[in-house]
Amino acid sequence: MEQAATLDIETLKITQEQFILASQSLHLQRPGAAAADPAGLRGWRKRCLYFFLLLLLVTMIVNLALTVWIIKVMNFSADGMGNLELKQDGIRLEGISEFLLPLYVNEIQSRRDSLLVLKSEKNVTLNARNDQGQLTGQLSVGPEAVEAQCQRLEVRSKDGGQLLFTADEEEVTMTTEKFTVTGLEGAVFGHSVETPLVQARATEDLKLEAPTRTLTMEAPRGVEVRAAEGPLKVSGRKDLQLESTEGEILLDAKTIQLAGLPLGVYTGSPDRASRRPSVYEVCVCPSGKIYLSPAESSSTCQAMSNICLWS
Repeated sequence: MEQAATLDIETLKITQEQFILASQSLHLQRPGAAAADPAGLRGWRKRCLYFFLLLLLVTMIVNLALTVWIIKVMNFSADGMGNLELKQDGIRLEGISEFLLPLYVNEIQSRRDSLLVLKSEKNVTLNARNDQGQLTGQLSVGPEAVEAQCQRLEVRSKDGGQLLFTADEEEVTMTTEKFTVTGLEGAVFGHSVETPLVQARATEDLKLEAPTRTLTMEAPRGVEVRAAEGPLKVSGRKDLQLESTEGEILLDAKTIQLAGLPLGVYTGSPDRASRRPSVYEVCVCPSGKIYLSPAESSSTCQAMSNICLWS
Protein backbone atom coordinates (compact mmCIF):
# COMPACT_ATOMS: atom_id res chain seq x y z
CA MET A 1 0.00 0.00 0.00
CA GLU A 2 2.74 2.47 0.83
CA GLN A 3 4.51 1.65 -2.42
CA ALA A 4 1.32 2.27 -4.46
CA ALA A 5 0.68 5.61 -2.76
CA THR A 6 4.28 6.68 -3.44
CA LEU A 7 3.85 5.85 -7.15
CA ASP A 8 0.63 7.88 -7.39
CA ILE A 9 2.26 10.94 -5.85
CA GLU A 10 5.22 10.71 -8.21
CA THR A 11 2.90 10.26 -11.16
CA LEU A 12 0.93 13.40 -10.12
CA LYS A 13 4.14 15.46 -9.81
CA ILE A 14 5.22 14.33 -13.28
CA THR A 15 1.84 15.31 -14.67
CA GLN A 16 2.01 18.82 -13.09
CA GLU A 17 5.54 19.34 -14.42
CA GLN A 18 4.41 18.36 -17.91
CA PHE A 19 1.47 20.83 -17.75
CA ILE A 20 3.73 23.68 -16.65
CA LEU A 21 6.24 22.92 -19.39
CA ALA A 22 3.48 22.72 -21.99
CA SER A 23 2.04 26.08 -20.88
CA GLN A 24 5.38 27.81 -21.04
CA SER A 25 6.08 26.41 -24.47
CA LEU A 26 2.96 28.16 -25.82
CA HIS A 27 4.33 31.60 -24.90
CA LEU A 28 7.70 31.02 -26.45
CA GLN A 29 8.22 32.25 -29.96
CA ARG A 30 8.91 29.80 -32.59
CA PRO A 31 12.30 30.19 -34.26
CA GLY A 32 11.99 32.13 -37.56
CA ALA A 33 8.35 33.33 -36.86
CA ALA A 34 7.33 37.12 -36.72
CA ALA A 35 6.04 38.73 -33.50
CA ALA A 36 2.22 39.23 -33.28
CA ASP A 37 0.86 42.89 -33.42
CA PRO A 38 -0.67 44.21 -30.22
CA ALA A 39 -4.39 45.25 -30.19
CA GLY A 40 -5.22 48.86 -31.48
CA LEU A 41 -5.40 51.13 -34.61
CA ARG A 42 -2.38 51.79 -36.76
CA GLY A 43 -1.71 53.85 -39.85
CA TRP A 44 -4.39 55.91 -41.70
CA ARG A 45 -7.24 54.66 -39.47
CA LYS A 46 -5.64 56.26 -36.46
CA ARG A 47 -5.07 59.55 -38.34
CA CYS A 48 -8.72 59.62 -39.55
CA LEU A 49 -9.97 59.11 -35.99
CA TYR A 50 -7.87 62.03 -34.75
CA PHE A 51 -9.07 64.20 -37.64
CA PHE A 52 -12.74 63.52 -36.87
CA LEU A 53 -12.18 64.22 -33.18
CA LEU A 54 -10.51 67.53 -34.05
CA LEU A 55 -13.32 68.44 -36.46
CA LEU A 56 -15.93 67.67 -33.78
CA LEU A 57 -14.07 69.86 -31.29
CA VAL A 58 -13.91 72.78 -33.76
CA THR A 59 -17.63 72.39 -34.53
CA MET A 60 -18.50 72.48 -30.85
CA ILE A 61 -16.39 75.62 -30.35
CA VAL A 62 -18.03 77.39 -33.35
CA ASN A 63 -21.51 76.35 -32.20
CA LEU A 64 -20.83 77.67 -28.71
CA ALA A 65 -19.50 80.95 -30.13
CA LEU A 66 -22.55 81.38 -32.37
CA THR A 67 -24.88 80.66 -29.45
CA VAL A 68 -23.17 83.30 -27.31
CA TRP A 69 -23.29 85.79 -30.23
CA ILE A 70 -27.03 85.19 -30.83
CA ILE A 71 -27.79 85.61 -27.13
CA LYS A 72 -25.85 88.87 -27.10
CA VAL A 73 -27.37 90.25 -30.32
CA MET A 74 -30.97 89.25 -29.52
CA ASN A 75 -30.52 90.44 -25.95
CA PHE A 76 -31.87 87.31 -24.34
CA SER A 77 -32.52 87.58 -20.64
CA ALA A 78 -34.63 86.01 -17.94
CA ASP A 79 -37.42 88.59 -18.61
CA GLY A 80 -37.64 88.19 -22.38
CA MET A 81 -35.83 88.80 -25.63
CA GLY A 82 -34.74 92.22 -26.85
CA ASN A 83 -37.74 94.57 -27.04
CA LEU A 84 -40.00 91.71 -26.02
CA GLU A 85 -40.54 91.54 -22.27
CA LEU A 86 -42.53 88.76 -20.66
CA LYS A 87 -44.79 89.64 -17.73
CA GLN A 88 -47.38 87.85 -15.67
CA ASP A 89 -50.28 89.68 -17.32
CA GLY A 90 -48.93 89.56 -20.88
CA ILE A 91 -46.03 90.74 -22.99
CA ARG A 92 -44.55 94.18 -23.62
CA LEU A 93 -43.04 95.31 -26.91
CA GLU A 94 -40.84 98.38 -27.26
CA GLY A 95 -40.34 100.14 -30.59
CA ILE A 96 -41.70 98.96 -33.96
CA SER A 97 -42.93 95.37 -34.22
CA GLU A 98 -43.85 93.52 -37.42
CA PHE A 99 -46.28 90.57 -37.52
CA LEU A 100 -46.34 88.41 -40.64
CA LEU A 101 -49.30 86.27 -39.54
CA PRO A 102 -52.57 87.08 -37.69
CA LEU A 103 -52.19 88.20 -34.09
CA TYR A 104 -54.67 86.93 -31.50
CA VAL A 105 -54.74 89.04 -28.34
CA ASN A 106 -57.19 90.04 -25.64
CA GLU A 107 -56.04 93.65 -25.28
CA ILE A 108 -53.56 95.98 -27.01
CA GLN A 109 -52.46 99.04 -25.04
CA SER A 110 -49.76 101.63 -25.59
CA ARG A 111 -47.68 103.40 -23.02
CA ARG A 112 -49.16 106.39 -21.26
CA ASP A 113 -46.78 108.85 -22.93
CA SER A 114 -46.97 107.50 -26.49
CA LEU A 115 -49.47 106.68 -29.22
CA LEU A 116 -50.55 103.28 -30.50
CA VAL A 117 -49.97 103.12 -34.28
CA LEU A 118 -51.09 100.21 -36.47
CA LYS A 119 -49.66 100.15 -40.00
CA SER A 120 -50.16 97.84 -42.96
CA GLU A 121 -49.41 97.93 -46.66
CA LYS A 122 -53.00 96.92 -47.54
CA ASN A 123 -55.41 97.23 -44.64
CA VAL A 124 -55.73 96.78 -40.89
CA THR A 125 -58.59 94.50 -39.81
CA LEU A 126 -59.75 93.92 -36.25
CA ASN A 127 -62.07 90.95 -35.65
CA ALA A 128 -64.08 90.01 -32.58
CA ARG A 129 -65.36 86.45 -32.19
CA ASN A 130 -67.47 84.63 -29.64
CA ASP A 131 -66.72 81.37 -27.84
CA GLN A 132 -67.84 79.36 -30.87
CA GLY A 133 -65.48 81.21 -33.21
CA GLN A 134 -68.23 83.12 -35.03
CA LEU A 135 -67.51 86.67 -36.17
CA THR A 136 -69.44 89.19 -34.05
CA GLY A 137 -67.70 92.44 -34.99
CA GLN A 138 -65.20 93.71 -37.54
CA LEU A 139 -63.37 96.97 -38.13
CA SER A 140 -61.42 97.29 -41.37
CA VAL A 141 -59.25 100.30 -42.25
CA GLY A 142 -58.34 100.20 -45.93
CA PRO A 143 -56.88 102.59 -48.51
CA GLU A 144 -60.33 103.58 -49.78
CA ALA A 145 -62.73 103.26 -46.85
CA VAL A 146 -63.14 102.46 -43.17
CA GLU A 147 -65.73 99.74 -42.67
CA ALA A 148 -67.33 98.65 -39.40
CA GLN A 149 -69.53 95.57 -39.17
CA CYS A 150 -71.36 95.01 -35.90
CA GLN A 151 -74.83 94.90 -34.41
CA ARG A 152 -74.53 98.34 -32.81
CA LEU A 153 -71.92 101.09 -33.22
CA GLU A 154 -71.36 103.41 -30.26
CA VAL A 155 -69.12 106.45 -29.84
CA ARG A 156 -68.64 107.67 -26.28
CA SER A 157 -66.99 110.65 -24.65
CA LYS A 158 -63.45 110.80 -23.34
CA ASP A 159 -64.31 109.41 -19.93
CA GLY A 160 -66.65 106.82 -21.44
CA GLY A 161 -69.72 108.04 -19.55
CA GLN A 162 -71.67 110.03 -22.15
CA LEU A 163 -72.97 108.38 -25.29
CA LEU A 164 -72.28 110.63 -28.30
CA PHE A 165 -73.24 108.58 -31.36
CA THR A 166 -75.10 105.31 -31.91
CA ALA A 167 -76.00 103.48 -35.10
CA ASP A 168 -77.86 100.23 -35.74
CA GLU A 169 -80.12 98.75 -38.40
CA GLU A 170 -83.12 100.89 -37.37
CA GLU A 171 -81.76 104.37 -36.60
CA VAL A 172 -78.75 106.63 -36.15
CA THR A 173 -78.76 108.77 -33.01
CA MET A 174 -76.51 111.69 -32.05
CA THR A 175 -76.74 112.91 -28.47
CA THR A 176 -74.18 115.72 -28.61
CA GLU A 177 -75.17 119.28 -27.75
CA LYS A 178 -74.07 120.56 -31.17
CA PHE A 179 -73.65 118.94 -34.60
CA THR A 180 -71.61 121.05 -37.05
CA VAL A 181 -71.48 120.58 -40.84
CA THR A 182 -68.69 122.55 -42.54
CA GLY A 183 -68.97 121.25 -46.11
CA LEU A 184 -69.58 123.62 -49.01
CA GLU A 185 -72.61 121.64 -50.17
CA GLY A 186 -73.99 121.29 -46.64
CA ALA A 187 -75.71 118.15 -45.44
CA VAL A 188 -78.10 116.02 -47.53
CA PHE A 189 -80.71 113.89 -45.73
CA GLY A 190 -82.72 111.31 -47.63
CA HIS A 191 -85.39 111.07 -44.94
CA SER A 192 -86.67 113.04 -42.00
CA VAL A 193 -84.42 114.70 -39.41
CA GLU A 194 -85.45 115.24 -35.81
CA THR A 195 -83.61 118.00 -33.94
CA PRO A 196 -84.55 120.82 -31.56
CA LEU A 197 -82.41 123.48 -33.30
CA VAL A 198 -81.00 124.16 -36.76
CA GLN A 199 -78.57 127.10 -36.64
CA ALA A 200 -75.90 128.56 -38.90
CA ARG A 201 -72.67 130.20 -37.83
CA ALA A 202 -72.64 133.86 -36.91
CA THR A 203 -71.08 134.94 -40.22
CA GLU A 204 -72.87 132.51 -42.55
CA ASP A 205 -76.37 132.07 -43.93
CA LEU A 206 -78.72 129.21 -43.14
CA LYS A 207 -80.45 127.61 -46.09
CA LEU A 208 -83.03 124.83 -45.96
CA GLU A 209 -83.88 123.53 -49.41
CA ALA A 210 -85.81 120.67 -51.02
CA PRO A 211 -84.95 120.78 -54.76
CA THR A 212 -87.47 118.19 -55.98
CA ARG A 213 -89.75 117.58 -53.00
CA THR A 214 -91.59 119.40 -50.26
CA LEU A 215 -89.92 120.91 -47.22
CA THR A 216 -91.99 120.35 -44.09
CA MET A 217 -91.22 121.59 -40.59
CA GLU A 218 -93.30 120.19 -37.74
CA ALA A 219 -93.14 120.41 -33.96
CA PRO A 220 -95.62 119.45 -31.21
CA ARG A 221 -95.30 122.80 -29.43
CA GLY A 222 -94.31 125.24 -32.17
CA VAL A 223 -91.84 126.09 -34.91
CA GLU A 224 -89.78 129.28 -34.62
CA VAL A 225 -87.90 130.69 -37.60
CA ARG A 226 -85.76 133.69 -36.71
CA ALA A 227 -83.02 135.74 -38.38
CA ALA A 228 -81.42 137.97 -35.76
CA GLU A 229 -79.04 139.97 -37.97
CA GLY A 230 -80.29 139.53 -41.52
CA PRO A 231 -83.28 138.98 -43.80
CA LEU A 232 -85.48 135.90 -43.82
CA LYS A 233 -86.44 134.56 -47.22
CA VAL A 234 -88.99 131.81 -47.91
CA SER A 235 -89.54 130.90 -51.56
CA GLY A 236 -91.15 128.10 -53.52
CA ARG A 237 -91.76 127.21 -57.14
CA LYS A 238 -95.43 126.62 -56.55
CA ASP A 239 -97.63 127.43 -53.58
CA LEU A 240 -96.35 128.67 -50.22
CA GLN A 241 -98.83 127.66 -47.56
CA LEU A 242 -99.03 129.00 -43.99
CA GLU A 243 -101.66 127.08 -42.07
CA SER A 244 -102.76 127.20 -38.45
CA THR A 245 -105.50 124.80 -37.39
CA GLU A 246 -106.33 126.34 -34.01
CA GLY A 247 -104.34 129.55 -33.60
CA GLU A 248 -103.58 132.54 -35.77
CA ILE A 249 -100.87 133.66 -38.16
CA LEU A 250 -99.24 136.85 -36.88
CA LEU A 251 -97.07 139.07 -39.08
CA ASP A 252 -95.40 141.52 -36.70
CA ALA A 253 -92.91 143.88 -38.34
CA LYS A 254 -92.18 147.55 -38.80
CA THR A 255 -92.93 147.26 -42.50
CA ILE A 256 -94.84 144.47 -44.23
CA GLN A 257 -94.48 144.43 -48.01
CA LEU A 258 -96.54 142.21 -50.32
CA ALA A 259 -95.01 142.46 -53.77
CA GLY A 260 -96.46 141.13 -57.00
CA LEU A 261 -100.14 141.33 -55.97
CA PRO A 262 -102.58 141.38 -58.88
CA LEU A 263 -104.32 144.70 -59.69
CA GLY A 264 -108.08 144.67 -59.79
CA VAL A 265 -110.32 147.03 -61.80
CA TYR A 266 -112.97 149.06 -60.04
CA THR A 267 -116.04 149.32 -62.28
CA GLY A 268 -117.86 151.91 -60.12
CA SER A 269 -116.04 154.93 -61.66
CA PRO A 270 -115.37 154.46 -65.35
CA ASP A 271 -113.97 157.95 -65.66
CA ARG A 272 -111.13 157.08 -63.28
CA ALA A 273 -110.41 153.74 -64.80
CA SER A 274 -108.06 155.35 -67.31
CA ARG A 275 -106.11 157.16 -64.60
CA ARG A 276 -103.16 155.62 -62.81
CA PRO A 277 -103.77 155.92 -59.10
CA SER A 278 -100.96 156.45 -56.64
CA VAL A 279 -102.68 154.78 -53.71
CA TYR A 280 -104.18 151.30 -53.66
CA GLU A 281 -106.40 149.39 -51.33
CA VAL A 282 -105.72 145.80 -50.25
CA CYS A 283 -108.73 143.60 -50.84
CA VAL A 284 -109.37 140.00 -49.84
CA CYS A 285 -111.60 137.68 -51.83
CA PRO A 286 -113.91 135.16 -50.14
CA SER A 287 -111.43 132.47 -51.16
CA GLY A 288 -108.68 134.28 -49.27
CA LYS A 289 -106.87 135.69 -52.29
CA ILE A 290 -105.43 139.19 -51.87
CA TYR A 291 -105.39 141.76 -54.64
CA LEU A 292 -105.02 145.52 -55.05
CA SER A 293 -107.74 147.94 -55.97
CA PRO A 294 -107.46 151.72 -56.62
CA ALA A 295 -108.19 153.63 -53.42
CA GLU A 296 -111.02 156.18 -53.33
CA SER A 297 -113.04 157.93 -50.70
CA SER A 298 -114.95 154.71 -50.11
CA SER A 299 -113.89 151.09 -50.38
CA THR A 300 -113.43 149.81 -53.89
CA CYS A 301 -113.18 146.11 -52.98
CA GLN A 302 -115.79 144.02 -54.82
CA ALA A 303 -116.70 140.43 -54.22
CA MET A 304 -117.53 140.07 -57.89
CA SER A 305 -114.18 141.40 -59.04
CA ASN A 306 -112.47 139.70 -61.91
CA ILE A 307 -109.65 138.64 -59.56
CA CYS A 308 -112.08 136.89 -57.20
CA LEU A 309 -114.02 135.29 -60.03
CA TRP A 310 -110.93 133.68 -61.54
CA SER A 311 -109.35 132.64 -58.25
